[in-house]
Amino acid sequence: MIDFDFPALHRIGFTQHFVSQLAAASPQQRLARVTSVQRDVLMLDDGHEAFPARCPRFVASGQPVVGDWVLNTLNRGEYWIDSTLAPTTQLSRRTPSGRQLLASNVDTALLLMGLDNDFNPRRMERYIALVRACGVAPVMVLTKPDIGSDAAQKIAQLRQRIPDDVPALNLVPAAQDDAGVLAPWLGAGQTLVLLGSSGVGKSTLTNALASSSQATGGTRHGDDRGRHTTTVRSLHRCPGGACIIDTPGLRAWQPDADEDDLDMSFNDIAALADQCQFRDCRHESEPGCAVRGVVDADRLQNYRKLLREVRRAEQTALDRIAERSRWKTLNKEARQRGREKRGE
Repeated sequence: MIDFDFPALHRIGFTQHFVSQLAAASPQQRLARVTSVQRDVLMLDDGHEAFPARCPRFVASGQPVVGDWVLNTLNRGEYWIDSTLAPTTQLSRRTPSGRQLLASNVDTALLLMGLDNDFNPRRMERYIALVRACGVAPVMVLTKPDIGSDAAQKIAQLRQRIPDDVPALNLVPAAQDDAGVLAPWLGAGQTLVLLGSSGVGKSTLTNALASSSQATGGTRHGDDRGRHTTTVRSLHRCPGGACIIDTPGLRAWQPDADEDDLDMSFNDIAALADQCQFRDCRHESEPGCAVRGVVDADRLQNYRKLLREVRRAEQTALDRIAERSRWKTLNKEARQRGREKRGE
């Protein structure tokens, strides 16, 4: 068992959950949290100071990401990461090449979206599906209420189509502190991650809450598209004892989820679907559908799109081959019926 300063580590998110994992640790090892990753060099924090460490190309417990707790050993003047403690949560997304981990040991995700041209309810629903699939609590944060057009109408539109169990706030990122509207999620030992498009105010909010000095950038004139000012994920301390993970804007947001996970994000649709006349109702044109006409039409269409993505991601290569063959057969039969009707 190693010696560790629990109060100091608690200020950067350490909890009792991890203590049992330290029973087999060597006294020579040092416990710290990953605050940033630059290829094979990581910046760590042990509650007292920040220091660099190197990570072997292959670690038995997996390559650490921002937010992970790691055990390190000093070797020839350099710290090397030996292992990663099992996380409470892992925020991840699906990519064409597989699963990408974004951050670990996160309690709350602040989902930022501007009330200017960045406003996109479908994207917000995708954000919520992504974080809930990873066991992280979502909070919608709507920025730029001072410059966005029809802000009140947009907020009402979002609130109407997204269930009430997801909190919604609107704020100016630069004007925040840990005693403001975000205070309920900024308690000591809590870890938050900021997710959203480039230019929406993630780094500005991080600077305001953590008193840090990250570079920030404006948006492109005409369409309010943001510039990628933040290029790496990084963890920052807040004065009240919480930690914030800032992230670059992501263009691809495919949830690392299954159908049950998706139903948690669209629980209004899942609840109404139990009242449909048919158990396999697709909520399209079936009689006795309890969902169609009650749920916002665009929200229902977005649900169908995400459901197709989730099902496709769960398919094996053989499943995809079989599905292509089935559609080829159906198309061939449809063309044959067309020729027969034309008397060809």
